[in-house]
Amino acid sequence: MNDRPTRVLSGIQPSGTKHLGNYFGAMRQFVAMQEEYPGECFFFIADYHALTTLRDADALRASVLELAATYLAIGIDPAKAALFRQSDVPEVCELTWLLSTVTGMGLLERATSYKDKVAKGITPNVGLFTYPVLMASDILIYDSTLVPVGKDQVQHLEMAQDMATHFNEAFGAEALVRPEWRLSKFARVPGIDGEKMSTSYGNTIPLFETGKKLKKIVGRVVTDSTALGEPLDLENCNVFALLKLFVDDAGMQAIEGWYRTGKRDGEPFGYGHAKQRLAQEIEAHFAPARARREHLLAHPEEVERVLRESAERARGIAQQTIARCKRACGLA
Repeated sequence: MNDRPTRVLSGIQPSGTKHLGNYFGAMRQFVAMQEEYPGECFFFIADYHALTTLRDADALRASVLELAATYLAIGIDPAKAALFRQSDVPEVCELTWLLSTVTGMGLLERATSYKDKVAKGITPNVGLFTYPVLMASDILIYDSTLVPVGKDQVQHLEMAQDMATHFNEAFGAEALVRPEWRLSKFARVPGIDGEKMSTSYGNTIPLFETGKKLKKIVGRVVTDSTALGEPLDLENCNVFALLKLFVDDAGMQAIEGWYRTGKRDGEPFGYGHAKQRLAQEIEAHFAPARARREHLLAHPEEVERVLRESAERARGIAQQTIARCKRACGLA
């Protein structure tokens, strides 16, 4: 198993409108990785995981469709990467049970995400408690070797490593491939309040917002009270930090000059002007993807075809993995 090629795996939650933090923190990385590892990237929409909190069937189906259309629109290529529904590969649930038989309660009780949710008043259910087991199954079922994660997900990946090791040792077989993790390379994206952009904080800028609505949201980005025409604090400015995500080096040198002098072409320059530029950059950057997404949402059969064909490919791998595991256990 050590001679296997690098295989990338990541799951995507079908919840909330995707925003700049999602794009620069994960989505853009997925598009880059499909070029780095063509044919070996597997991205699934985690509809099983969503059931720990979502109780609206129509809403879940709509969220899955919208999310799939969004990822296809921003550049995921079905010829280079598989994009599929988690629930279209039922073998993942089989492996979840097998892993649960060798996973200690103490390991799950140490999961920080579970403890954080309970501390916030969320009523725990068994699915929430065993979430790391299903997540491990998601990773291990496809013989994944590389999993891109944020810092808050490293523990879950380490738990998946432990489960793979425990299973192999318990049954004396190299049935499961031990995955490795890689942290996202992209910088922290500030929300409109200056904190990390997050749906849970209500401080996001949606990817595909346009026109007056986009200008209104960008207009709410927190800045200091420096007067128009005075030098601006670019080191701590949320608008400047967001502009760096979109503008090339030459453009940022010009903007930096405006910030340092408070002038642009001899005229007073202020945060309002910077926000106008930011709204223009966001709208222009995502215009092609926005048009593509609108087309896909108007033609859901195209999205469904991608999900179905990708799931068939992913399931072929999953069936081989579960067969190895069942032989190791004595079930076959």
